[in-house]
Amino acid sequence: MGTPGMPPPGSIVGPGQTNTLALVSFITALAAPFGHLVGVGGITLIIVSIVTGHMARAQIRRTGEAGGGFALAGLIISYVHLAVSALLFVVFFGLIIAVISGFFGPH
Repeated sequence: MGTPGMPPPGSIVGPGQTNTLALVSFITALAAPFGHLVGVGGITLIIVSIVTGHMARAQIRRTGEAGGGFALAGLIISYVHLAVSALLFVVFFGLIIAVISGFFGPH
C-alpha cells in the first residue's frame, strides 16, 4: 500500500510530473561555474550534471514524465562547460610551460 495520492513505487507516472533527475542535472549545470569560484568542485558538478542528465532522459523515455527540456539543457550546458574548462586547462598550462622554458624571456 502506498501513500494516498501518490502512485505505487515502480509505476508509470503521468506526463505532468517533472523528472527529479532532470532538475538536478539542470541545477548542477548552472551551479558548476560558481563551483570553480568557491572551491566546491566545478568539475564534480559537471560530472553530476552529465550523469543525472543521461539518467533523466532514459527515465523520461520510459515513464513519460515531463522534464526532457531540463535534462537536455543540463547536458548541453555541462558539455559546453566541460569543453571550455578543458580548453582553458590546456591554455593555462601551455602558458606556464612557455614561461618556465623561457619562451617569453630575453633570447
